[in-house]
Amino acid sequence: MRVLWLSAIACNGNTHSFLNYPYIEQFLNDFEFIYHQVIDSAYSLEDIVLNQIPCDILLIEGAISREFQRADVSVIEIIESYSKIVQKIVTVGTCATFGGIFRESDYENTSGLHFNQEKSLGNFQDILDKTVSLSGCPVHPEVLVNTLYAIKKSVNLKLDNFLRPKEFYAYTVHNGCTRNEYFEYKVDNHKFGELEGCMYYDHGCQAPYTHASCNKILWNEVNSKTRAGLPCMGCTEPKFPKQNLFETKKNMGIPEYLPVGVGKRTYLTLAGITKAFNIQRLQKKLFDD
Repeated sequence: MRVLWLSAIACNGNTHSFLNYPYIEQFLNDFEFIYHQVIDSAYSLEDIVLNQIPCDILLIEGAISREFQRADVSVIEIIESYSKIVQKIVTVGTCATFGGIFRESDYENTSGLHFNQEKSLGNFQDILDKTVSLSGCPVHPEVLVNTLYAIKKSVNLKLDNFLRPKEFYAYTVHNGCTRNEYFEYKVDNHKFGELEGCMYYDHGCQAPYTHASCNKILWNEVNSKTRAGLPCMGCTEPKFPKQNLFETKKNMGIPEYLPVGVGKRTYLTLAGITKAFNIQRLQKKLFDD
């Protein structure tokens, strides 16, 4: 399949993530980039902009603004041109999906392709059925590559409300986290980098309400933020990045954002029960040093 990778307002983080895919040589045997800003391609950016080169998939990296141009042409005009001929459009990363950190750029009306944070923009309605969103800062390369292979094989992808494949975004980062027992008994971590303790209650970990597969499909096949002792930053979510990333905002001791599917009353009930337990085994690990 022929692929066009179009970079809008971006830091190229998703490109660098993709280049770390361990089987990229095999991928490049199965897919052809008609244009990519880093990988050798058959056409230049000027060729892409001035002509409508046949291709099957349009990948968009970076936030969108009508003011932003590539080769002196609005990036929105380029998207509109190629959206008419491709089978699928894939937003690669949180910026292309929700606007991301570049919502604060100097370009007016900067957003994702279809969404500005959680708000649907009503833009590009004619290509909604063609679009697949892959949020993340950056996207895990296996999520991107496996989605492209699914498109190549005409797999019917089941998508969530933000057009993300449920295969990768129906879970939370909390699923598979090695610190789940500490979470259940409210044993908090006291220092970044430690292997024990939960970082949700005091250190801003957003894993219980962030939809991603980071603890199921490990980065570089070995690790994730929470396994390394760093709080999840919620980089796949519409409102990323939040302020005060490493703090848990609380109201009267209750975290402002509760785990997905857990109401405040349920949380208070479980927290009350948890206080009745004193798990020496878990506490001992933290304070042995």
